Amino acid sequence: MSNQLPMERLGDETSSTGGIADNAVDGRSKRLVYITGRHKYCSNAITTAKYNLVTFVPKFLFEQFHRYSNIFFLFIALMQQIPNVSPTGRFTTAIPLFFILTVSAIKEAFEDIKRHRADRGVNSSLVLVLNKFTSQWDWKHWQQIQVGDIVKITNDQFFPSDLFLLASSEPNGMCYIETANLDGETNLKIRHSLKETTHCLNSEQLVSDLSLASIQCDPPNRHLYEFHGNLKLNELVYAIAPENILLRGAKLRNTNWVFGCVIYTGHETKLMMNSSVQAPIKRSNVEKITNKQTILLFAILLFICIISATASYIWKKQNQDHWYLWGLDDKLSSNYFFVLLTFIILYNNLIPISLQVTLEMVRFIQASFINADIEMYCEETDTPAMARTSNLNEELGQVKYILSDKTGTLTRNVMEFKKCSIAGQVYTEYDFKNLIERMKSNQSDAYYIKEFLTLLSVCQTVVPEVVPNETTNDGKPLIRYQGASPDEAALVRGAQQIGFEFTARTPQYVFINALGTEEKYEILNVLDFTSDRKRMSTIVRTPEGKIKLYIKGADSMIYDRLAETSLFGDITERHLSNFASEGLRTLCCAVVDIEENTYQEWNKRYTESQIMDSGPNGMSKEQYINEVMAKIENNLRLVGSTAIEDKLQDGVPETIDTLLKAGIHIWVLTGDKQETAINIGHSCKLLQTGMLHIVIDDDSLDNTRDSLNEAHNQLKDAQREVAFIIDGKTLNFAMTPELRQLFMEMALKCKSVICCRVSPAQKAEIVEAVKKSTKSITLAIGDGANDVAMIRAANVGVGISGQEGLQAVHSSDYAIAQFRFLSRLLLVHGSWSMFRLCKLILYSFYKNIALYILELWFASVSAWSGQAAFDRWSLSLYNVIFTAAPPVVIGLFDRQCSAETMIKYPALYKTHNENFNVRLFWTWIMSGVWHSLLLFWLTYFTVQNDTLWQHGRADGGYLVFGNMLFTYTVITVCLKAGLEISSWTWVTHLAIWGSIVMWFIFLIIYSRIWQLLHIVGADMSGIDQMIFSSGIFWFGIAIIPLSALLIDISYKLISRTCFKTLTDQIIEMELANSPSQQSMLLETARMFKNVFHRKRDKSKDDRVRHRQEVELDLQHGYAFSQEEHGAVPQSKLIRVYDTTRSKPSGI
Repeated sequence: MSNQLPMERLGDETSSTGGIADNAVDGRSKRLVYITGRHKYCSNAITTAKYNLVTFVPKFLFEQFHRYSNIFFLFIALMQQIPNVSPTGRFTTAIPLFFILTVSAIKEAFEDIKRHRADRGVNSSLVLVLNKFTSQWDWKHWQQIQVGDIVKITNDQFFPSDLFLLASSEPNGMCYIETANLDGETNLKIRHSLKETTHCLNSEQLVSDLSLASIQCDPPNRHLYEFHGNLKLNELVYAIAPENILLRGAKLRNTNWVFGCVIYTGHETKLMMNSSVQAPIKRSNVEKITNKQTILLFAILLFICIISATASYIWKKQNQDHWYLWGLDDKLSSNYFFVLLTFIILYNNLIPISLQVTLEMVRFIQASFINADIEMYCEETDTPAMARTSNLNEELGQVKYILSDKTGTLTRNVMEFKKCSIAGQVYTEYDFKNLIERMKSNQSDAYYIKEFLTLLSVCQTVVPEVVPNETTNDGKPLIRYQGASPDEAALVRGAQQIGFEFTARTPQYVFINALGTEEKYEILNVLDFTSDRKRMSTIVRTPEGKIKLYIKGADSMIYDRLAETSLFGDITERHLSNFASEGLRTLCCAVVDIEENTYQEWNKRYTESQIMDSGPNGMSKEQYINEVMAKIENNLRLVGSTAIEDKLQDGVPETIDTLLKAGIHIWVLTGDKQETAINIGHSCKLLQTGMLHIVIDDDSLDNTRDSLNEAHNQLKDAQREVAFIIDGKTLNFAMTPELRQLFMEMALKCKSVICCRVSPAQKAEIVEAVKKSTKSITLAIGDGANDVAMIRAANVGVGISGQEGLQAVHSSDYAIAQFRFLSRLLLVHGSWSMFRLCKLILYSFYKNIALYILELWFASVSAWSGQAAFDRWSLSLYNVIFTAAPPVVIGLFDRQCSAETMIKYPALYKTHNENFNVRLFWTWIMSGVWHSLLLFWLTYFTVQNDTLWQHGRADGGYLVFGNMLFTYTVITVCLKAGLEISSWTWVTHLAIWGSIVMWFIFLIIYSRIWQLLHIVGADMSGIDQMIFSSGIFWFGIAIIPLSALLIDISYKLISRTCFKTLTDQIIEMELANSPSQQSMLLETARMFKNVFHRKRDKSKDDRVRHRQEVELDLQHGYAFSQEEHGAVPQSKLIRVYDTTRSKPSGI
């Protein structure tokens, strides 16, 4: 009856055990769930796709017409339908626009189908659901689960929805869960059922005892660590706390099975509500800049059209006496608008309509290059890289900030016992066998070795479990260790491998097999680990009847409690520093013998402290308990130290070092503890020796403000690189409107930033803050469902595949198997894509400007009549055939340096902002205008002043002039492409020269179509013979294009000779096959010195002492992961286990 409540307390917000507040969340009504009932709430199917069959067309068109160029071309296509207005035909814009939209739609549909396929994989996962009519377990897909269903989850399965825990295979309805997908924490957490449902251990009991039970709770909300609800059972109401809830995205660990009732499904689960479920429509920065410049270009086009229409009006006004203009004087005013439309249509291709379809095609193929890159293929998991979208390829080449998860992204979440120091002697994993030999031979350190191994086997809270039907290599039953701390499990496994095997646990005893001899230790007390204590102790009665206290923890805590006679302190401290420099997590180990009467007196005081409401002298209960525990943890004998490796993903330190050299700032956002995050920061070289480290972990707005101001002043005076570490609670205050700007200013000045214990929503908030403050491209990378929000918030989201749970991958823009592939994704594919697409966009605008400004010059000599200088089919095919290949080749195959060079010289990555900006855009535009000016007037004066043919005829009509000009323009723009291409291959040659040849072939064929078929081209009949028979034409081919390109050629020669950039220098080195420069020696030390730590809730002396302890701990690599203040304290947890008994089957 401990948490039994009277009926009238249903919804009492004062209930400390989690009753529902009077005001429901967001004003919505409370949810009522009948256990084993079926409720029509949200479907459990989830989707991360952008479209469905109903929304595809409207959403796609909405996205496409965000591009102002498409709006403009739609307007032109409509205007062309007005009779006698278009000088270029009715469908010369509509058909290409339709083709562009169709190609884009196919690409978008193809990419979204992949997202739907991934979603179907998740939704089709199987789970056991109770059939209340037959009392049998039926297999159902996740998407078929409904609120009220009872499901059975087995070990290592993910929870398909948010569940209310009913019972489990463990004592008292407890279970272990892994929440790395939710909060990034590596340690396992404990959840338990209400004792009123714990007895339901099979399907019959569930149906008979709970079929009339109901749950009333808050409506769906995004608060991961809050739950308010009540269970109504047999007319009594029991409060439900967050410790009774299992969230979607978490995973059942070290527990055979659990039963749970579904309370939230699908997009109403807390995980999905934290993931900003709606997939955002992302557009690249290059596309945004292009969009803005397109508007300005359209304004210029409109201005030119107004000038042309006005000039036409003036010319007609001044030339009304010409006989062929008689009768037009009364229609001048009414015709002005139609003349304006004529010029708009004539000049409309100043904005290249072919650009979008070329971009879509090139991006799609670039994405296939990423997918097919064997260098980013993970053989271990059989996972290639995957571009889930191709619209952001160029964004990969201009990333300034990477915001990374830790667990599963930088680390493998695998702990291994690698080294130890015992009695001043270091042993590696390869020397562990020597420990037993030294102990057996009764060496001087035999006592310490035995105590060390006993400590590892006894001073822990893990639970051994014999794996059915599995044995070790020597035929013994295979034992699996389950525990909330991965560090402890690693140490127990290490002792097992050495020869001290922890075999069984009962509420009062632990059993170990010490070198073949079974030993039984009575567990008298377990003094739990907390982040304040930084240690845990176990008081045992040995088989000999002696009482001993075994303790392990941070060296700052252990050394202060050593007896004066304790040995090996200095040398062990040196060993700790050495372990820390290798990136290992360390713990100090010690032991003390306790007299019987001393223990009894202390135990009496300790038992009394457990039942007190508060401590004496104004102390809190927790403070008093800690003080009592410290009394027995004194006069310790140092035994040694342990060194555990929190294994990084392959190549993480090298990758981070490369990315930092590329000028990219890296922030780590993790839900894990501060010590663990900092330890990994050193291991992966994000934090380095010599850096100033500022750690802030305040618990109020005022203290946070003071700390930030003090840190900001410290930062101003810093003469070295700075790392900034902040925890999630402090971050809540730092991200308030009052402090956000100060916090961001400080964080952005630091070399590295680590945010600890942050929620998924905080991760996304930080990403948004960085985007807003820096206006730079951000990339978020993670592997868990807790990373989805920040992946979607960033400009580019990267998911780590091949890990447990693929929610991050399904929501990402790009997926890679391991973090180490990120350097190649950015430095190679990102750089190449940025370089290629920027040049493609610039060239596409240039070539259209170069051609269509010719129409302006032609209008000036043709009475501003709106007459096109070229045949309509020549104009239509200009972008489709004659100049289509060069931009495609640029977009797919051009590159400045090889992949190996891009990786070897990461500083090249910093230069990509030079590839595209407003100044460069208008430089290319002006280059197109200049070329058109030279091409037109050189050709015009040549035709005007020279005899075209030997027989003396000088004029073959405007189409002779137009086709000569068109020929020179095609040659010029193709040679311009060749001039800008950095990497010449046979494909490049084919594209450049092939495009020119295609124009000549077209001209020959088109000039004969009318003669053969009488379909089209009457005006062009015989034009090829007229042009090709002119010596002036051939002379112009040799002179005019070269004259137009003379400035470009001169600029290239001078800049690459006299003003070499870093890129130019490296290109020359690569071409000359120069030996690569020696790589700099990289420090692997991770000692954490000069920590500037502030915590305002302590007195000045306490803060100084606390700072010294933190500095010492971090120098020596202390880190220990275990759930604090969990649902069940570890000291009580081990008292309910009896591994000598079999567990219920749960059938």
